[in-house]
Amino acid sequence: MRRLPAYPLFLFLSGSHAFLFTMMSFIHAIYRVEAAHLNPLQLVLLGTALEVVIFIFEVPTGLVADVYSRRLSVIIGYAVVGLAFVLQGSLPFFLPILLGEMLWGLGWTFISGAEDAWLADEIGEERLGRAYLRASQAGRIGALMGILVSSALGTRGLALPILISGAAYVVPAFFLGLFMPETGFRPTPRGARSSWSQMAATFRDGLRLVLGSRVLMLILVIGLFFGLSSEGLDRLWHAHLLAHFTFPDIGRLQGPVPWFGALGAASLVLGLIVTETIQRRIDVENTGRALRAQFALNLVMVVSVVVFGVATRLPVALLAILAVQVFRGANGPLYRAWINKQIEPRVRATVLSMNGQVDAIGQVLGGPGMGWLATAYSTRATMVAAAILLSPVLLLYLLAMQWRIHGVVQAEAAA
Repeated sequence: MRRLPAYPLFLFLSGSHAFLFTMMSFIHAIYRVEAAHLNPLQLVLLGTALEVVIFIFEVPTGLVADVYSRRLSVIIGYAVVGLAFVLQGSLPFFLPILLGEMLWGLGWTFISGAEDAWLADEIGEERLGRAYLRASQAGRIGALMGILVSSALGTRGLALPILISGAAYVVPAFFLGLFMPETGFRPTPRGARSSWSQMAATFRDGLRLVLGSRVLMLILVIGLFFGLSSEGLDRLWHAHLLAHFTFPDIGRLQGPVPWFGALGAASLVLGLIVTETIQRRIDVENTGRALRAQFALNLVMVVSVVVFGVATRLPVALLAILAVQVFRGANGPLYRAWINKQIEPRVRATVLSMNGQVDAIGQVLGGPGMGWLATAYSTRATMVAAAILLSPVLLLYLLAMQWRIHGVVQAEAAA
């Protein structure tokens, strides 16, 4: 069967994944608080379990993608993620949700690294920056649709969007099996694989590349701080709003679901505007300009998380978390393109998986402390702590810009 071109397929994949994932993730925090009755510590422990699984399996699954097939790894990942969501939505109790979270982490490791490595192989490194920005926009459109569908379904049952999303993940997995190309990747010949020895050699090459590059080491440290700060914020921002604010009814719409739906829709629309502005005004293939943009985006995020934590009025809190979501979403494509430019193709999935592993380490280290802080004191303290843990990335981006000026960072492909 004829394969589809990689770039439009990647845009379709970004949009469909965002649609299905948002259909689940939009409602799952409310589901866990109001249906499963989980406390802040349990909410964060779910994230810790997820990240432990990611830490264990990121590199092995990345090695599978580098030695055997990026395409196969991505297909397996989407199927496993779907099963995980079905399990979580089926039983509103801590243990089955925990098991589903761990299965979700396993599925994600098959996608993480492999999808980015596949795209770089198929379209070339020089096109990655704009491809990621366009994919981000496709993802935001898909996510907006996911919010609308989830909001409608969630009023009939909080578990319903989660179950439908999980079951529907078989669609992109099946579609990829039929149409996903893999022309730029050269797997290790069967006669030369010797499985574990070849995978070990690939891992050693990737580790050697990371240890020999100050830029890659800097990128991984930035990823570590992203992980340290994100667990408390991602797991508890819904609970923070539910605990400290009262949501007025919107006409006949009652409860927090319509408010979260409006917030999600606003973040996606504004995110489209911000990413399009970056696309038009910043040469994202120019490393120096991309680094300055990332510094500015992260500065806004640090300030916004602090405001979100200390706000006492609902409009201020909503505007602050809206800013966090919009600017973090815009930062992601620039960060992904930056790291891809530093990696040799033959070990790309492995090194990208190492980056995911470092992020997981950060979340495992930061998550339980964030949960304890929220339980012992309040989610306000957790939000401020998240901002403090994120703030070192500003210094690291300044260091990266200095290195860029002095020629340490690899020059752009066009220069």
